[in-house]
Amino acid sequence: MLTPESLRVLVVDDEQPARDRVIDLLRRDAHVGSVIEGENGTAAVALVRRERPDLMFLDVQMPELDGLGVVEALGEEMPFTVFVTAYDHHAIKAFEANALDYLLKPFSDRRFEAALARAKARVADRNLSTIGARMLQMTSAANAMGRLDRLVVRSGGTTRFIKMSEVDWIEGAGVYVNLHAGTREWLYRATLGDLAERLDRKRFVRVHRSAIVNIDSIVQLEAMSHGEFDAVLKSGARVRISRTYRAQLEDRLGQPLL
Repeated sequence: MLTPESLRVLVVDDEQPARDRVIDLLRRDAHVGSVIEGENGTAAVALVRRERPDLMFLDVQMPELDGLGVVEALGEEMPFTVFVTAYDHHAIKAFEANALDYLLKPFSDRRFEAALARAKARVADRNLSTIGARMLQMTSAANAMGRLDRLVVRSGGTTRFIKMSEVDWIEGAGVYVNLHAGTREWLYRATLGDLAERLDRKRFVRVHRSAIVNIDSIVQLEAMSHGEFDAVLKSGARVRISRTYRAQLEDRLGQPLL
């Protein structure tokens, strides 16, 4: 059950008038407490991770990182989301991305209120017992699995034990990953996202949607365009650090890259 001013809402749109319209309607609802603004997809990713909103109103069409790019970047970190779009064909993609609802611009006050009511009901359903059971399940699974310190790689009738401490970086390749250690390379069956959940996060940092880097293997960073960097590794390999994932490396280092 929601209490007055208990709902934390993030509004993301690259156009200020569009943000103002949503914020004005939110302010009319007694359950809405804090409202946070973001002007682009990159800001949305950072704000979700920092502020942990209950609900997000997210524009689909934005420069550089669009709404669906935000979904891809955040994955399971996504809060309940209502997509806002000026193009009706984006509605199908919104529901494929598990959006609660979508608002087609220009929308009426009544249509907005219906979407907000649906969102509030979903937030209210996320009660303490459900959260507690889910957290217990996740904790038990994590304790059972532990963090991987080596991988068993089978190839051509040979089974190798690859120490994760020796892996410089990991490259996503669909349902496989390429493990890079110096000049050596092994193919391992796992998605990059699944493997990332089982790695030591003090050592391995995701820096791109298709790359994880062993922070101990980084020799230097070279600034590229649009706020991106190349990580130069001990092996001489170069791995791109995208704007979307740069915050994860900054969090690990405890300081900004710029």
